[in-house]
Amino acid sequence: MTNEPNIIRFESAEIIGSKGEGRLATLTFDELIFAEPVNSDNEKAPTHQLFANSPRGARVQIGAIWQRENQKGEPYLSITIPQLHFRANLGKAAGQDEQEVQAIIPWNS
Repeated sequence: MTNEPNIIRFESAEIIGSKGEGRLATLTFDELIFAEPVNSDNEKAPTHQLFANSPRGARVQIGAIWQRENQKGEPYLSITIPQLHFRANLGKAAGQDEQEVQAIIPWNS
């Protein structure tokens, strides 16, 4: 588990199908998060479900990771957490050579 904010470390460089753990922090929240792969034949399903622990320690689903395509048709991963009105992209973390270490890059809709 990484203690750095806004980083998810996946078990493998093959992110899709790999579990991940990280920390998501903003001015209003700071949570440890857990990414669990989704096995689905539905091509519109998310690649991962995102979980965090409630104040009493229960693991609750908070959002998902989705595979999208940019304007050039290249795949990328994005995060949505509806209750927090939070959206972000995942990208290789600065200063990291490991593909499995992904930065959470927030954006506004």
